[in-house]
Amino acid sequence: MFPGFETMTVDTGEARIHLRKGGKGPPLLLLHGHPQSHVMWHLVAPRLAEEFTVVAADLRGYGDSSKPESAPDHGPYSKRAMALDQVAVMARLGFERFMVAGHDRGGRVAYRLALDHPERVTKLAVLDIVPTGEAFGRTDMAFALNYFHWFFLAQPAPLPERLIAADPDLFYFRRGEHQFTPEALAEYRRHVRDPETVHAMCEDYRAGATIDVALDKADFGKRRITCPLLALWGRSGQLDQAYDVLAIWRSWAKDVRGRPLDCGHYLAEEQPEETYRELRAFFSG
Repeated sequence: MFPGFETMTVDTGEARIHLRKGGKGPPLLLLHGHPQSHVMWHLVAPRLAEEFTVVAADLRGYGDSSKPESAPDHGPYSKRAMALDQVAVMARLGFERFMVAGHDRGGRVAYRLALDHPERVTKLAVLDIVPTGEAFGRTDMAFALNYFHWFFLAQPAPLPERLIAADPDLFYFRRGEHQFTPEALAEYRRHVRDPETVHAMCEDYRAGATIDVALDKADFGKRRITCPLLALWGRSGQLDQAYDVLAIWRSWAKDVRGRPLDCGHYLAEEQPEETYRELRAFFSG
């Protein structure tokens, strides 16, 4: 799925991050969403690699990256910790400054990376998200029903883990599988059937509902994303119906642009050509 890419694992000291690297040109880090892995970029990354050095990484806890032990405050699965992993990965690969695109949970890691390490990130693209604190702060009945998994996965262990273990395929793919190629779906299924991965993903959501919200609240109005930011989202997804996406991001960043694409949540897999064009134009501009 990633022709010409090399596969490697980078030990950051805190986690072992599995990734694929390919292409030549300015460095571009791609981060995935839940419950996926770097494989979600397989229809886009090879084309981006024609102009960029592309690094598609599995977040800690996801895919074939390691699953570090958590803590009572869920700090090891905060987006701050996950962002530090990626700073270390890119430095080990020789990139002190780089561009980053993140979808879903990877988008949350990406904007935290830009906030915490502005000297590292030259451009930022976020796919189908608004900041975590904004989403929780604006919660209403529609959000709670459509994003019930945010609240379910954040429940104390081991309740979500044990319930998911009864039928992980039903839980994760109950809304259909048509968005994914058979090869990608096989990878996603492999990972969600691993109890360690499921526990780590729950810890990600527990961190999201606690420490990540606290970090967003501490930063809002005090720190802003200083690099150019591209926001893309699915026109038929929940985000387009619930928020003025660009207005929200403009309260967090100085230079914001973006638009909806004609798809649902999984932009890079539902609309790979359009996603590629938008990312290429932004990152090469």
